[in-house]
Amino acid sequence: MTRVLGGIALVLILGFALVYAAGRGVFGVEMHAGKPAARAIAHEIVGQRADAVSSAAHGIGVAQPKQILFGDLHVHTTFSFDAFTASLPMAGGDGAHPVADACDYARHCSALDFWSITDHDLTLTPRTWSETVESIRQCNAVAADPERPDTVAFLGWEWTQVGSTPANHWGHKNVILRDLEDGKIPTRPITADLPGRGEALRPSPLLLGLLALTEHSGGGSDFARFISATSGVPNCTPGVPVRDLATDCRELAATPQELFAKLHEWNLASIVIPHGTTWGFYTPLGSSWDKQLTQEQHDPSQQKLIEVFSGHGNSEHFRPYREVAIGADGKRTCPAPADNYLPSCWRAGEIIEARCRAENRPEAECAERAATARQNYVDADQNGGVATVPGTTVADWQDAGQCRDCFQPSFNMRPRSSVQYIMSLEHEAEPNPLRFRFGFIASSDNHSGRPGTGYKEVARTEFTETRFGNLLSTPIGAQRARPPLAQSEPYAPKPGDSPFAAFETERQASFFLNGGLAAVHATGRSREAIWDALQRKEVYGTSGPRILLWFDLTNAPGGTPLPMGSEVRLAEAPSFSVRAVGSFEQKPGCPADALDALGGRAERLCQGECYNPSDQRRPITRIEVVRIRPGADPDAARRIDDPWQVIQCPGDPSGCQAEFSDPDFATAPRDALYYVRAIESPSPAVDANPLGCTYDEQGRCTKINPCFGRPNEDECLAQTEERAWSSPIFVDHAGAAAP
Repeated sequence: MTRVLGGIALVLILGFALVYAAGRGVFGVEMHAGKPAARAIAHEIVGQRADAVSSAAHGIGVAQPKQILFGDLHVHTTFSFDAFTASLPMAGGDGAHPVADACDYARHCSALDFWSITDHDLTLTPRTWSETVESIRQCNAVAADPERPDTVAFLGWEWTQVGSTPANHWGHKNVILRDLEDGKIPTRPITADLPGRGEALRPSPLLLGLLALTEHSGGGSDFARFISATSGVPNCTPGVPVRDLATDCRELAATPQELFAKLHEWNLASIVIPHGTTWGFYTPLGSSWDKQLTQEQHDPSQQKLIEVFSGHGNSEHFRPYREVAIGADGKRTCPAPADNYLPSCWRAGEIIEARCRAENRPEAECAERAATARQNYVDADQNGGVATVPGTTVADWQDAGQCRDCFQPSFNMRPRSSVQYIMSLEHEAEPNPLRFRFGFIASSDNHSGRPGTGYKEVARTEFTETRFGNLLSTPIGAQRARPPLAQSEPYAPKPGDSPFAAFETERQASFFLNGGLAAVHATGRSREAIWDALQRKEVYGTSGPRILLWFDLTNAPGGTPLPMGSEVRLAEAPSFSVRAVGSFEQKPGCPADALDALGGRAERLCQGECYNPSDQRRPITRIEVVRIRPGADPDAARRIDDPWQVIQCPGDPSGCQAEFSDPDFATAPRDALYYVRAIESPSPAVDANPLGCTYDEQGRCTKINPCFGRPNEDECLAQTEERAWSSPIFVDHAGAAAP
């Protein structure tokens, strides 16, 4: 008996040790950044692209054009947690997409002039950060000529902050660095972390071990190794100067104020770019950027640009609806439906009320249950409101929470964090009122190491983040099954609940797009020339196509026109010139130079489709002018004129040009900013109609056919109007107080 018990004990000990070792990642494979394998783009091809821009500029009447260069300043590889998880076989992924692949993709698939790596801060370890730095250096070394490189790769990371309430939510910001030399870059990225959250991300090695052993072939062991390495990095000692911190710790900044302070302490050339400001899948109900317009939480010397559009949708538009009403006492209530908007909290009540009636309960009782459901929804933190209605499907929610009249909107759009709302804000301060003066860019936010995916509307399951919806069918993201009860439940996450459920992962998977591009007006192709354009805010964004756009103030003091991004004081009416030329229609496949450079990798890396322009340009159909007059008016809609003017274009492929002015400016002592949108003729785009709604006579979405869940070969194409957004020109009234 003693031997039997001893044998059982030995087996248990060995089993425990095996599971523990598996949970520590012993059986997993470690990812690496890799080394770029493809050569540089041929010089003559780079020259041909520059000549095409110059020819279009002169053809539309731009006398002395700078170079227009296109890039992507928001790119993730599988060093990011979400990208890594989605790459696993058990999530339907096709394996790792390292930094080196991103370099080769930017060169030969999307043919970008510049790009930046921006992996999530929290999952960058000392090893992966060091490898990222080296891989980016190698990417730039391929170009050989630093003055005329074929592409420029910047180093950066994403400060990924997510709060549970509007009060502690600051959102995501990309930090882009100019330099690459030791001593001119931080030893480590600065992580957005709330106290104690790092410890919460250290799951039990035993649970990880069970996953690793049961899902070894699906990447479970690799997942365990990734989590073990990530969670094993200790937090840096608070209060120690940044250059004196240990090299193997995680540097924390819980708020934008702390982030800016640390960047100043490092004293390095950097730009901070907020993004995804309206993304409702992680932004709490009722969030607003008002609290970020303070001298502490906004640093205009660092935070110069904002991302208007990405593969996660459009963050430009303001709409007057509210997803939740918050009283002066902080109490939350559910607002009634508005024009073109059905609040998700209201729909929660409708679902419960319909179920209640199906059980033949009294009308009064069903109405009371609906009211409770609405209150439970708005009271849930971490966007957990959907969990307060048990057993719902994507179809149950119809198009609740979505902006129906916005261009390719972000999922569950939060209008009081939109770019238009942000730019309309003004807070009293001495000696001058506080305002945001951002330049506008767009990017991809791609999570498979593919910068600049918007060049073609193809490869929905590879070029967008649609595959994130597959996480719900894995052990990592599986949701607890719940019956469709006729009564709401308060939000109370239970142990073992998937964090993906709170973010409506399956529903949002239909809203991912191929992504946008950043464009700069630069004096040359060098790293320094591109950086200077970013600093000047002489930049714009597109929804993916390479639209050419010029926007100038023509009656600036001194007689020299001022470009987009400029700031000026005037007493007279400002006059403007705008010129736009549509993007090239794309030919199928990849050009010969790209195929030769990639040596057989084009099929997986580029999905067989590269930037491959024809000689035919899409026409610009109209130019829309937006005027915003920042102020303290509590009605934000009164501060934003969108569109303020609409200029119809003749549809000439050579482009569209127009002049306009604002005669009201001279008589009203109010500062204003102006920007333009250049709109292309309609064309098909991936996920442009994400829910595929069928509407009734009252305009209600009664049936959906979402993009997620369709076969991989179905690109879910729908007609849209691709566009470019200029950076604003800020015109302060000479009769008003100086800002």
